[in-house]
This record gives sequence, structure tokens and C-alpha cells, in this order.
Amino acid sequence: MIQKRSIGLAIIFSILTCGIYSIYWFIKLTDEASYLSGDDSMSGGKAFLLTIVTCGIYFFFWNYKMGKALYEAQERAGTVPQDNSILYLVLAIFQLGIVAYCIMQSEINNMVEYSYAD
Repeated sequence: MIQKRSIGLAIIFSILTCGIYSIYWFIKLTDEASYLSGDDSMSGGKAFLLTIVTCGIYFFFWNYKMGKALYEAQERAGTVPQDNSILYLVLAIFQLGIVAYCIMQSEINNMVEYSYAD
């Protein structure tokens, strides 16, 4: 079961823990997007490991892939889908990955809220 996560608290926890919470957030975002989109090939742990092994290069691909996964999840949820994959990639290139995390979390929160509104 996916629960809504407070974006503000996630940012504060990421800052207070010097980025350790953002690793947890990265893994949870990946797992939740994978679950919602029905794509079993994505895993938070695997994505994090690939990011470390490739010295961060996989992170750029991950941002693009998350945009596609969330688009698919929005279609499955019956909401109006938005393909933000290029936006996430550009934010990652300009070292604004946490902004992409916030947008991703907002989309997941909206899907969770929409699914329980019925």
C-alpha cells in the first residue's frame, strides 16, 4: 500500500540527515512508481546500486525513466497523464534532482489521493 508522503518534511529530513533521507526517498519513489505503473523491471535498490556503480550517470537515465513510468501509472490510474521525463532529465542535468523528486512525489500523491477518492 502506497501512502501519501509530505514533500516539505521529505526536504527537511533530506537536509537534516545530510542527504541520507534522500537516498531512502529515491528508493521509495522508484518502488512506488514501479508498482503504480506495473513495471516489474524497476527496483529502487537496483536503481541506487546502478547509480553508484556508474558514478552517477545512471541517475540521468533514471530521471527520464521515472517520467515515463509515472506517465504510464497516471494512465493506469485514470488521471490525465503528463509526460515530465524531459523536465526531470533537465533538472538532473542542472543538479536540481531534489526538485524532480518533489514533482514525482506530488504526482504519486495525486494518484494515491485519486484512487481513494472513489
